[in-house]
Parts: sequence; structure tokens; C-alpha cells
Amino acid sequence: MKIFSAAQIYEADKITTERQGISSIELMERAATQVFNWMHQRMQGAQVKIHVFCGIGNNGGDGLVLARHLYQHGYNVDTYVVNCSDKRSKNFLVNYDRIKAETKSWPTLIKKGDELPEIGKDDIIVDAIFGIGINRCPDDWVITIMQGLNNAGAYIVSVDIPSGLFSDKLPEKPEAVIRAGYTLSFQTPKLIFFLPQTGHYTEQWEILDIGLDRQYLVETQTAAELIGKHEVLPIYQPREKFDHKGTYGHSLIIGGSHGKIGAVQLASRAALTAGAGLVTAYVPGCGYHSMQTALPEAMVLTDSSEEEITQIKFKIDPTVIGLGMGMGTGKKAKIALEVFLKDNRKPLVIDADALNIMAADKTLLELLPENTVLTPHPGELERLVGKWEDDFDKLERTKAFAAKYKLIVTIKGANTITVHPEKIYINVTGNPGMATAGSGDVLTGIITGLISQGYDPLQATVFGVYLHGTAGDLALEGRGYQAMIAGDIINHIGKAYVALFKQPEQEQQQEE
Repeated sequence: MKIFSAAQIYEADKITTERQGISSIELMERAATQVFNWMHQRMQGAQVKIHVFCGIGNNGGDGLVLARHLYQHGYNVDTYVVNCSDKRSKNFLVNYDRIKAETKSWPTLIKKGDELPEIGKDDIIVDAIFGIGINRCPDDWVITIMQGLNNAGAYIVSVDIPSGLFSDKLPEKPEAVIRAGYTLSFQTPKLIFFLPQTGHYTEQWEILDIGLDRQYLVETQTAAELIGKHEVLPIYQPREKFDHKGTYGHSLIIGGSHGKIGAVQLASRAALTAGAGLVTAYVPGCGYHSMQTALPEAMVLTDSSEEEITQIKFKIDPTVIGLGMGMGTGKKAKIALEVFLKDNRKPLVIDADALNIMAADKTLLELLPENTVLTPHPGELERLVGKWEDDFDKLERTKAFAAKYKLIVTIKGANTITVHPEKIYINVTGNPGMATAGSGDVLTGIITGLISQGYDPLQATVFGVYLHGTAGDLALEGRGYQAMIAGDIINHIGKAYVALFKQPEQEQQQEE
């Protein structure tokens, strides 16, 4: 699913009206009717008090259309116009007249100095004050109205985007944004739904298809895409009857130090469970027996040192190498990594301590093969790309970093984001229970195991992040947020694969 910018959505609106031979008023009617249909399907005429708050632009026009349909179908609805400017959009004015014809009275005008109407905790608020076109912080009195709506205790449904949010930057004042329980986004999700600093302004969101020109939507390239089940299904590579373990490659996992062998064990086990044909772990001598005991399916090579990685030498010919977890950042580990990178020609997936070593000496980044995958958490990312001002700056810095070194960077966290020099991919799976030690090692192992099988690095990363999150979601059902550990994620990778091919009705039956 593509994530279109505000400018692209405006262009889509324009092209839709031209190609479909409709007016912008008709397109607004279509869009707002979809909001009504969504509410009507769920409310079925229930006489809950509905308060529709409109601005004086096109988002407000959507709100007026919605309110008119609610009136026509017998709902208990009051409509308000937040008179935040002397300028009104043409479509707003047309629908302002239409709602008066339906209700025989004008919507209530709220202006500076007016009190917020009484709103009960069991009521519903529809927020249609500001849309994606907002370009400045609202006036203080409007902010007071918005704060009143947030504090009313009623359930809030936002039309297209929570009012006060910009599409491409942070709000100037956190209090100047509606906090929606549900956002009904027209045609495409908004990038701000998935960033830590803005995602909390809506608890849930849903896309409403408003019939924008299909050709434009298909052909237009976007800077970001949302990755869900339908996006990863075409990536999946089925297995053939006469394939064997050699068909699916040999993953080498390098890392560990005294007391941190578990990180390598998790990554190695994840690579095997993700489908790698063979996995070898390269660890310090102290990790030999624990690796052989904990994971008999993997082979083990050891460093000459008992305590840490001091040299990376092996005679095997791996398909892909994942490294960095638990290896430490001391002088010997740094030298070992540098010597290895100078001679290496294999695809790499790099995590944890190896990232921190390279952050301290960025000349090492120039030794990485093209399309090397880096999997930093936010702290490791900051050491690599520098301190950012906000989430938008973080993405720009990461894109520039990925382009400079020709890398793929996966920013771990809620809605894990994979940054490629040409596009960013935002994952929809995963949950807070995955915020646990070793979860990142599992992700590194999954991506390594997928590259081993023949997926190209970008496919492996996008697919791997999705599988990782889905496995975490499936593990959540039996474990809960607090009790989940990294091993639970690995235990559900198989079920994550199986879930790819379940129909919606099967998934519903399983939940029940």
C-alpha cells in the first residue's frame, strides 16, 4: 500500500475529477458519504448524541456532508462550525447551504470567546476541523476548543487526519492536536500515523476507498510504502519437491563474548527457523559447548580466544553472514571486524556491537558490500547518522546515510521502518511485547536466513521484518505483553509463515 504525500493526494483529486467527469463537490460528497457509511454500519441507527465539529475548509466541508447524511437517517446530531478564519473554501460554502436546507437551521457557529457546548462522556465527537492542508498552528482560542474536545471524555472519530497534525512536520504545540480514537483516512494512510512522535494522536485508523483515479494511484511512485500481508505474499518463494538443504544456502552467524553467547544462539536459531538450509555459528571458545547443546541443528566454529572475537577466520563458504550481536566493542573486536571487512565479499546483515564499532570509525562503512543490511535500534542509529531534531529529520538523515553508503537500514521499533536509498517501507505487524532482550537478534537471524535462501537483501529485509512482527503478534495471544521473550518469537515463525496463506474467515475462526 502506497503512502502518498499531501501534494500527491491533491493531484489525485484533480486528476480524478478530470478523468471521471465529476466536480470537486461531487468528489467531496463521495468521500464524506463513505465516512457516513462506516459510521452507519456500526451504529445501526443508535441514538447516541453525535457532535460534528467542522472547520471552514474542505475538511469542514466533509464534516457538513457527513452531518447532513446523519440528519437524513434520523441520528441525533448537532453540527458546529469552528469559525477560525474569514476565508472559506467553495466546497464548504456549498455544503453549508445544503445542510441548512436539510435541517432548517444553520450549524452552530463557534467563535473566539464562545464556550464549548456540553458534551457527555457517552457521546461521539466527529473531528472535521482541519485536514491535510493545514499549514500553521491554530490560534490560541481554537487550541482551547480542541483541548476541550480532547478532555470531554467522548469517543473521537477524525475525518482523514486528526486536526492539527501536519502531513510533513511535527505540530508546533502538542496540545494543538485532536487525539482521535479512530481516524478514517481517505484512500491512503498518512505517514504521521506510523512515527513515534505523531502516531499516538490516533489509536486506530482505517482506509476508506473514495474512488480516486486508479491509474494515477497505480502509476505514481511514492516515497513510502506500507508493508502488510498482501505486500509480502508476492515476495514469498515456494519450495520445490526435490530441493535439499544446499538449495537454501548456508548462513554464518558471527558474534558473542563471555556472558553474551545467547545473542548468537538466538540469531542462529532464528536463521534456521526462517528456512536457512545450514547455519554455522562463529563464537569465542567459551561459547562452544553452550551452542552445541542449545542448538544441535547448527554447526559451531570458535575463535582462538576463549573470551571474545579476536579474529574472524573460517574455511567454509557461506551464502550470507550475519554479525555483531554480543561481540563487544573492544580493541580486539574492532581489529577483527576491520580485517574481516577488508577481505569479505559476501552479503552482510550487521547488528548491535558491530554497528557501534562502525559508528565510532565510519571509515569501516566504506568497506561494506552494496545492499548490506543494518538493523539498528534508535540508539545505535543515532550513533551512525547523528542526532536528529524529530522523526522527520531522522528519516531524512537515515535516507541520506543509506544513499551515501548504498545500504539498507532497518530502524527497529513500533512500525519498524526499512530505509532504502530510493524508498522507505513501513511495517504493520508487531507489538510492545517484543520490546524484550534478544528480539533484535532474532530479527537479524530471520533476515540472514532469508538471504541465505535466495531472497535479495531488500526483499529479505522487508519480508523478515513482517515475519518477525507477525510471529510476535501470534506469540502475544498465549503470552501477553509482559511475559513474552525472544524465544517465543522464534517459536512462532512457522505459524507466521502459515498465516500468510490463511483466508480472513480462517483467521477470524482462529481468534474466536
